[in-house]
Amino acid sequence: MKLYLLFAFCLLTTTLFAQQPSPSGNANQDYKKLVQQLKKGEVYLIDVRTPEEYNEGNLEYSQNIDYKGGNFNDNLNKLDKKKPVYVYCRSGNRSGKSLDSLKALGFSKYYNIGGFENLKAEGMPVKKQ
Repeated sequence: MKLYLLFAFCLLTTTLFAQQPSPSGNANQDYKKLVQQLKKGEVYLIDVRTPEEYNEGNLEYSQNIDYKGGNFNDNLNKLDKKKPVYVYCRSGNRSGKSLDSLKALGFSKYYNIGGFENLKAEGMPVKKQ
């Protein structure tokens, strides 16, 4: 019985985490795939930092929707809910909180990919300022 419960727990855990992108394996390959999807318009890359932070540097193909802005949910609601949404901020905190809004608005695929500096260091292309 214990073995059965352990197996069920492992299966559930694997299923839950399989839906999240895993940039720890081969981050560069994961980001190359993401960039190709962005170029084709298949996914969204949302920077939820303030406009001031965004203008200091941001990832290529990203759009800025300020988490602290008064119309955050209204701006998210303009997006196609069928497309996956990848969200980042400065540290990963605001982007993590943004997932609650995406879920409440009816998005089905949304991912917190972390903080800008880490993403830049791992090879995500940065928009030239």
